[in-house]
Amino acid sequence: MANKNKEIIIGVVTAIFATIAGMYLSIELFSEFDFETSIGMIQKGKLVSQMITLGAVANLFVFFVFLKKKQDLRAKGVLIATIITALITLLMKYRN
Repeated sequence: MANKNKEIIIGVVTAIFATIAGMYLSIELFSEFDFETSIGMIQKGKLVSQMITLGAVANLFVFFVFLKKKQDLRAKGVLIATIITALITLLMKYRN
């Protein structure tokens, strides 16, 4: 049982890092401004929830890699983290 939980937690942590990496790559690839300026503009424009959602797209890649490698419990962790991310961004969007 502990091994199952460990695998799910690895999936969740991987998804969190993938979301952060996705956000960073989105800013670096699509923004005309430097990273710090872009972050400031995102915060000022209240677009943080949209950036988190865009970053979470990277979880699709991680999810399918885990499925391809037959690591279903890790894929389950990615799915759990993605659902939590969706709920958080939904709350952030309607809180403002």
